Amino acid sequence: MAAEDLVERRSIDVVPDDERHGTAFSQFTLWLGANLQITAVVTGALAVVFGGDVVWSVVGLVIGNVLGGAVMALHSAQGPKLGLPQMIQSRAQFGVRGAVVPLLLVILMYVGFFASGSVLAGQATAELTHTNHTTGIVIFAVVTAVMAAVGYRVIHALGRVASVICALAFVYLGIRLLDRVDLSALLHDAHFDLPVFLLAVSLSASWQLAFGPYVADYSRYLPRSTSAKATFWWTLSGSALGSQWSMTFGVLVAASAGDAFLANQVGYVVGLSGSSTGLVAAFLYFVIALGKLTINVLNTYGGFMSMVTSISGFRGQRALSPRGRAAYIAVIMVAGTAVALLGKDSFLSSFKDFLLFLLTFFTPWSAINLVDYYLISRERYDIPALSDPHGRYGAWRWDALVVYAVGLLAQLPFLATHFYTGPLVDPLGGADISWIVGLAVPALLYWALAGRNTAHIPAQTAHAPAADQEPVSGER
Repeated sequence: MAAEDLVERRSIDVVPDDERHGTAFSQFTLWLGANLQITAVVTGALAVVFGGDVVWSVVGLVIGNVLGGAVMALHSAQGPKLGLPQMIQSRAQFGVRGAVVPLLLVILMYVGFFASGSVLAGQATAELTHTNHTTGIVIFAVVTAVMAAVGYRVIHALGRVASVICALAFVYLGIRLLDRVDLSALLHDAHFDLPVFLLAVSLSASWQLAFGPYVADYSRYLPRSTSAKATFWWTLSGSALGSQWSMTFGVLVAASAGDAFLANQVGYVVGLSGSSTGLVAAFLYFVIALGKLTINVLNTYGGFMSMVTSISGFRGQRALSPRGRAAYIAVIMVAGTAVALLGKDSFLSSFKDFLLFLLTFFTPWSAINLVDYYLISRERYDIPALSDPHGRYGAWRWDALVVYAVGLLAQLPFLATHFYTGPLVDPLGGADISWIVGLAVPALLYWALAGRNTAHIPAQTAHAPAADQEPVSGER
């Protein structure tokens, strides 16, 4: 493959049929590799850190991964049909310019995940390069940005490599961990506590739902004839299996190691090899960096796509030059690296609240997007109109924006974080069920309001004219 074919030319514009390639199975390897990584391990560990036992923490994490993974996989199935990035399609619900409201929060998410991933990956990179953590974070961030700039093909290639290497590493680590722990004792120490159980569900559900705003970005190059069911199931199985595998490992580590793991997550995981030096330890440091590289490239790529989508709604821009692409990616890299350097000493204490905070903002968006796509528009969109604020979808769709705001507010009484706890949390025994409310309320409300107004829905999906699909050499 020539270098010019490897570097992606598309950004927010439609992927034409003659550039489509791959199979739905590519979604399995991408999302398996993206979830077999250290931050997912930490997420699983949090279920125990905040009071859960092994049995009910694992059960809760399974439920959250399956439920949240099903929602994100429904978004993934939109990619082959429309050939568009996920958040561009959101303009059909929120308006060409109104989509900027959830997009600003999506960009915040990408920067936050970039930062949290860089903290742990920076530690591993520092060990591999024999530098300090600050230098490790910077090196990791630069490599991430370069790979994101190359784009779609290298992202999927990275996912294929990471899915194999990280799976082998997790098998090895699992064997080493089971040699150290009394699994029978951990499994018998089961004590169901509803609030803590629901926290485990929320942790894994938030992990999966946070992929929703960009998951279709990585299925949009699949041929239009790709089965929606195949895309759904391969995405769900890869993401749920990878995250549950990592999180279960995290549960066992936290339950058996306690403070030894909390004090140094990367060091403890590598220490399972029996040494912090040598070839095996170096391999494990490499695996930690590789796993984080996979997901951080997704976060960087998704961040730049969301920034372009936000700005282009006001500029009428439909394509992006290589120089513009590099500039957007550099902004994400610099912002994420700055946050990582500022927060590297308080990572674990703030990560749980960050996850639940994100969940509050993305569940209403997912509910609106999925109800519109599957139940109201029934997969029919006027794609050229998604770039025209004076067209079919308008600049602002106030019905969706109002429903989104109501969905946010409806969650607040049920939200439990360190910086805010809603008034209905205590009557529920401390359980956080805000994400359930955040899915149900806006879904029903949007169905009731938007379902009555279907005049803007085309009889069938209208694709951009060929001239509009041509990439341009400069920004427009």
